[in-house]
Amino acid sequence: MAWVYLIGAGLCEVFGVTMMNRLNERRSFANFALLAAGFILSFLLLSLAMRDLPMGTAYAVWTGIGAAGGAVVGMLFFGESRSVLRILCITLVLGAAVGLKALG
Repeated sequence: MAWVYLIGAGLCEVFGVTMMNRLNERRSFANFALLAAGFILSFLLLSLAMRDLPMGTAYAVWTGIGAAGGAVVGMLFFGESRSVLRILCITLVLGAAVGLKALG
């Protein structure tokens, strides 16, 4: 169950970052509330995951999901660069997270 919490935490992190970008585009209370909700839920789920997973592994995987997910959302929805090198780097981040789980 800890891994489910951790993946959920990473996805909430991606949502929070996405809402941060939306808030920068259009300031509104709704965007701010969604940003706060995303990050609060992300930290809550991360803390639940860390009850059973080592801190270093949990934090690295959470950060990897957030970083890679934020980059992918930026490419898909906000017109950011889709260069092959950028996609390769995102793949490396995700591969490292999978490697930590495999070794953990």
